[in-house]
Amino acid sequence: MIKICVAGATGRMGSILIQEAVKRGFEIVGALAAPEEPTIGKTLQELGICNLDVKVQSPANLEDAVRNADVYISFTSPKAELANIPMVADIGKRIVMGTTGFTEQEYERLKEYTAKRVPAVFAPNFSIGVNFTLKMLKSLKMLPQEYEISIFEAHHSGKKDAPSGTARSIAKLISELRSYTQTVYGREGISPRKPEELEVVSVRAGGIPGIHRIIIAGPYDMIIIEHTAFSRNVFAQGALHAAQWLMSQDKPGVYSMEEVLEQS
Repeated sequence: MIKICVAGATGRMGSILIQEAVKRGFEIVGALAAPEEPTIGKTLQELGICNLDVKVQSPANLEDAVRNADVYISFTSPKAELANIPMVADIGKRIVMGTTGFTEQEYERLKEYTAKRVPAVFAPNFSIGVNFTLKMLKSLKMLPQEYEISIFEAHHSGKKDAPSGTARSIAKLISELRSYTQTVYGREGISPRKPEELEVVSVRAGGIPGIHRIIIAGPYDMIIIEHTAFSRNVFAQGALHAAQWLMSQDKPGVYSMEEVLEQS
């Protein structure tokens, strides 16, 4: 049985992750929440998350929370990750991280630090379907240049970062494949498209778990590739799959979800 510590345990994603982990036979040995959360000191059972007496702890007690864990799984904030992930890596625990919203420099710094110490999986989206979509998109290289590509993404109104981390990953991949040098985030006024531009549009509304749509339009036809998450359980499923995969990895390094799926 794989033992996990979950950071962001009382948030939307963390709660679902814990419930999914229990269903799949993982053992929850630690739970963390932001220091200002009123949930600190209460058990997961008291909070109605699952039927376990595991207490939710503050990051000040990080070492105690991860002591018995095989894998630390975190969906929190960039600020929390920048403080906590290096400590977890120094303790020597495997890491699965799904937090987005970092600057490029922050993300690379965190990745470089972790990669020297422990096996870890960092991914902006743990959905197996999204990662399969990314693999499919690599075939765009063969399309003639007259086909133009745009990215649309929609998430719940509470999502803090825009575009989503997944949309940024898709944009980076497409820019490399199609030699786009500029990214336009939405349009206003007189704004015809230029050949070097990749367009990204973000929507925040209601409780949408996640939609990513890639529009590939030529002069006479159009292809649409879309992934829709029905619930956050899809991200929990992928994160737990990554945690399971990490147990067979002894060499330090930060892996992508694509590598997890290819080597599973």
